[in-house]
Amino acid sequence: MRIQASRNPASRVPVPQPAPFAPSLPRLPGVVASLGYLGATPERPFNYMYQPPAGTPWQNCEYALQRMHVADARAIAARPSIDREGYELWDAPTGVADFTDEAAIRRYYYAEAAELARWVTGARQAWVFDHLVRRREAGRPALGFGRQGDGSNPAAVGRVHNDYSEASGRRRLELVLTDPAELARVERFAIVNIWRSIRGPVLDTPLAVCDARSVSSRDLVAAEIRYPERTGEIYLVRHAARHQWAYFPGMDRHEALIFKQYDSQINGTARFTPHSAFDLPDVPADTPLRESIEVRCLVVFE
Repeated sequence: MRIQASRNPASRVPVPQPAPFAPSLPRLPGVVASLGYLGATPERPFNYMYQPPAGTPWQNCEYALQRMHVADARAIAARPSIDREGYELWDAPTGVADFTDEAAIRRYYYAEAAELARWVTGARQAWVFDHLVRRREAGRPALGFGRQGDGSNPAAVGRVHNDYSEASGRRRLELVLTDPAELARVERFAIVNIWRSIRGPVLDTPLAVCDARSVSSRDLVAAEIRYPERTGEIYLVRHAARHQWAYFPGMDRHEALIFKQYDSQINGTARFTPHSAFDLPDVPADTPLRESIEVRCLVVFE
């Protein structure tokens, strides 16, 4: 199977391959980083992604930075699995050269990402339904959803979250598959994110993923993300010392991190993979700022 990009002026894209892993180490290396967990909140959390109505705060909850060990996932002896830990890293070069070209992203990158999602998950069909290009802002820490919380200039998101909840995951299936007959045939489906650097090696604000097996349903709190035309629901995450975090140092353009955001199968598989950007310690001032693209993809197994 190949990612087909022959209609793209860029060269044909090679078959994706699992990224190489280092042998087992006596003590897994990594960094200690501050991650933004949900603090105490008496109400259902919400966050506005646009200027809220007069007298309404941007958000009604607080976040607490927790110091967590984030392991070097390249040093894990047993390769992480999207159905076990909830994530995998693949060597999957893209034929898209310019990620400022929206038309190229939708025409070529969506097709690449859908095939990669099928390849990694073993799904029968896949549909990419949205994407977001993020550019880190100079002098701004990772904690937050966007500039002033409004999303006007998407940057690194340093709040621990999962993009879909139980309710919004099921709702997304209905939004993507609008044919009632096709919808009725679905027995199992999932939503995966595909995250990639688009500038070069990520050296300042990488993405950390939390082993799905270390997360309890009690840690997940349904929260509203309010947009001008709709309200979405995600999970924010309460801190637990048992959470096991990892990241892939120096992720480059040819690599893609695929992680599970929802799975309709309740038992025997990773269902939710919380994630968060974080600031690497002791980064030189002239380090290139991270630029990345993420796509969300619905996959159907049966």
